[in-house]
Amino acid sequence: MTSEYLASATMQRPHEPQLERTLGLGSVVLFGLAYMAPLIVLGTFGIIAVASGGAVPASYLLALVAMLFTAQSYGRMARAFPTSGSAYTYVRRSIDSRVGFLVGWAAMLDYFFLPMVIWLIGASFLQAQFPFVPFWMWIIGFILATTVLNILGIVVAEKATLLLMAFQFLVIILFVALSIANIAGHRGGGALFSLTPFANSGTNLTMISAGAAIAAYSFLGFDAVTTLAEETKNPRRTLPRAIMLVALAGGVVFVVISYFTQLVHPGSDFHDPSSAAFEIAGDIGGSLFSAVFLAGLVVTQFASGIAAQSSSARLLYAMGRDGVLPRRFFGFVHAKFRTPALNILLTAVVGLIALFLDVSTSTSFINFGAFVAFTMVNVSTIAHYIRQRREGNRLPVLWYVVVPAIGAVVCAYLLTSLDGNALVLGISWLVVGVIYLAVLTRGFRRPTPQMDLA
Repeated sequence: MTSEYLASATMQRPHEPQLERTLGLGSVVLFGLAYMAPLIVLGTFGIIAVASGGAVPASYLLALVAMLFTAQSYGRMARAFPTSGSAYTYVRRSIDSRVGFLVGWAAMLDYFFLPMVIWLIGASFLQAQFPFVPFWMWIIGFILATTVLNILGIVVAEKATLLLMAFQFLVIILFVALSIANIAGHRGGGALFSLTPFANSGTNLTMISAGAAIAAYSFLGFDAVTTLAEETKNPRRTLPRAIMLVALAGGVVFVVISYFTQLVHPGSDFHDPSSAAFEIAGDIGGSLFSAVFLAGLVVTQFASGIAAQSSSARLLYAMGRDGVLPRRFFGFVHAKFRTPALNILLTAVVGLIALFLDVSTSTSFINFGAFVAFTMVNVSTIAHYIRQRREGNRLPVLWYVVVPAIGAVVCAYLLTSLDGNALVLGISWLVVGVIYLAVLTRGFRRPTPQMDLA
């Protein structure tokens, strides 16, 4: 079935512009890490510290284990269906087109609105330090810069991202080095090795799990690389490797940074948890490093914004090409730049909503879509196994049944661990999706539009 699909896909309307395969393993991994924004672990450190009872690295370690199960499922499905669309495509082709639509609809909470949140957070950092500059100028500046880079093409965006990621990792290295120096100078070298950041009298498994539900948001990025399937060389081999590398590398960075940060500042007592990292940066490096740290956070948001906008545009492109969304607009590819330019512009326009929201409100509903997508990709892997078995193809039970089942249970648990507002808004968004699907299919009497591969 998959080979027939790929063969027909190569004949898809040759006279129309199509996405171009230019990315290798390194480029795809870089994209995923940029989407993850490793430095953001410090931006959310205080919030997770409060939720976990001062056991941030334990929460990240738990989230890493959970995400590795799901990353395996994404890799298996990317090998089976190496096309744009990510969770939407996998569920659609392995379970049902209507279920796939609803998963794609839920995922839009993550992909479609995440760039707006990233730009909002970056603008908030800058506005706090430069209050004399109007807030709207920072928002528009972020949007214009990332939009231009993404329209010019994925290769141009990749080169810009490489520079931004290099600076981001420089700030991370400085932060960890200063943390180690601070700990060694005040408490002796032996204090560098402690189990306290993972387990202490102020925390328990429930609190660590609650922190993991928040920490798991930082891993968004390993799944986003699947949206580059039609721009990746040899996607069947490259994407599964990239998915695991991004999840593992990001998780290790998160655990290491949070470990030393928790050693510098044990517990969860902060003047303001949302800006705890600034407080810690000042303690370990003074005002000069605080300025460097601010620059690092802003660069992180910019690099992440490029990747998030790119992924959002390609998810919308996949749904538009299917006819689930109006094809003429969402399925458009720019003839010169070979990018889904109209979707990129639409994401930029949506980003303007950030002018009227605060960070807590805008992030409350995005996480719902991520966990729905994660859960259903695990389920779709099991469904793919069952379909292949019926056709006489035997796949490894461990990787196509056992691991996805564990991943589905863990992600469903994290989904139920979200706060009430996120659940209410997420379910409301799904209800709107069901209504739209009912209209699209004339009361579910017509099939959901399929991709035209002729």
